[in-house]
Amino acid sequence: MKHPVTPDGRYFVVRGRLWRMANPHLGEREKSELVKRLMTARRAVRDAKAAADSESEAAAHRAVDDAKRALGERGPVGWSAGAPDLNRHMAKNTPYAEWYAEVRRRRGAAED
Repeated sequence: MKHPVTPDGRYFVVRGRLWRMANPHLGEREKSELVKRLMTARRAVRDAKAAADSESEAAAHRAVDDAKRALGERGPVGWSAGAPDLNRHMAKNTPYAEWYAEVRRRRGAAED
């Protein structure tokens, strides 16, 4: 993966910010179908914007949200260990701070 993934596999990091991974309990087939649905919805957003169709754009954004929730990237977390959801938090301000600092050192402190 282009972006580093936390050791527990819950998040990936982009420009220092944590983003939740898909629910690890999804089967490959189900995950693949949901990703296809997500990509279709994202294309619908693009097309609606190009057509300046605000009604279609709103519907497409809802479809993106629905797909992301089904994937576990939004909504309830896919783990039950009681750990808080740190989605969109800066890694340096979380329990992943030490891990992320090491990742940055290995990468030469370049932004991911």
